[in-house]
Amino acid sequence: MAYRPSPYDVVEASRRVWVERWDGPAASGNAVFTAILRSQQMLMHQVNEVMKDHGLTFARYEVLAWLAAEPRSALALSWISEVLRIPPATVTNLIDRLVADGLVRRVPHESDARTTLAEITDHGRAVERKATEELNEGVYRPLALSEAERDRLIGLLGELRSRGGEFDTSRSDDRIARLDSTRGGPAGR
Repeated sequence: MAYRPSPYDVVEASRRVWVERWDGPAASGNAVFTAILRSQQMLMHQVNEVMKDHGLTFARYEVLAWLAAEPRSALALSWISEVLRIPPATVTNLIDRLVADGLVRRVPHESDARTTLAEITDHGRAVERKATEELNEGVYRPLALSEAERDRLIGLLGELRSRGGEFDTSRSDDRIARLDSTRGGPAGR
């Protein structure tokens, strides 16, 4: 189903109602929330159209993308839970579906018998690559913002998330550097 544009700006309409009923800070907060929500809905619609063509949900795709980026092609289920910020039971369900579809296999950890790893299969790598190419071409590259606007928006949303307690700002840079070094990323190259 095609995403149909609204005949008016829902965010501005909502902001005006809030200004009439409440106050400026509440109205602008409502407008920020509504703008983020509507933008997320619009972008998720575009992403879901790509995912549907590959028999994936975005959550399953995210697991594949992390596994494909991992030099060893395998990650602990607990690590996936932490990085994707989803409960362990949800990770188990995601991995079950990926295993059933032949995209991932469970393997024992080489040094910790209590830990199970999810390892991407060749088929999973091919599906992830094709889905990522389509996301890049159909959603991410054509995003209706310039590079400078994207950077500014990422920064503003990072501040919102940081101040809202979504991540530990005192440890974030060190943790990301550690992730990069284990993957051979920018800090590890």
